[in-house]
Amino acid sequence: MSEVRKATTADLEAMAQTLQRAFFDDPVLSWMLPDEDRRRRKGELGWRSWLQVLYLPKGEVYTNDERTGAALWSPPGTWKLPPYLQFRMMPKMVRIFGVRRLPLLIKGLSLIDSKHPDHEPHYTLGVLGTDPDHQGKGIASALIQPVLNACDSERIGAYLESSKPANVPYYRRFGFEVTEEFSLPEGPPIWGMWREPQPQ
Repeated sequence: MSEVRKATTADLEAMAQTLQRAFFDDPVLSWMLPDEDRRRRKGELGWRSWLQVLYLPKGEVYTNDERTGAALWSPPGTWKLPPYLQFRMMPKMVRIFGVRRLPLLIKGLSLIDSKHPDHEPHYTLGVLGTDPDHQGKGIASALIQPVLNACDSERIGAYLESSKPANVPYYRRFGFEVTEEFSLPEGPPIWGMWREPQPQ
């Protein structure tokens, strides 16, 4: 695997394709877009939009030269979607999910926001994904390490939500521990996980 680096807009399309493949069968994405055909047609647009509008401007997106994986972080104080971005994203949300699905999605996203810790500054790992053809090669581990190193050097926490029970022990390897388990409305469970800064 090539060296991990910060992503730029030049990586946008390739990362969107990678994340579409990585998360196609993810429980939360399947809940958001239960129709497989629509998920196949609209998923990449969703990833492209989230990268372009929500994550790349924050400057903490990591990939490699092959773009076989991506880690999307929010720095301290930036995890919450401000109202103007919610408004900006709404037309694409309608295009991706459809009008009838939106009320349930908004309810679910509001629940996720309500569970997010706000007791101290922290980095938030919003998305970590590897192309299915390249999983098991240590790509994801390498992609999250730069921010975990920053957390340790800055003595600051990190938070994520795991959408798969199998990923809980994976994240524990990096010092994350489950703080809460909750379920989306008519949907799958989610595990909130917190990481204290580790001794260097």
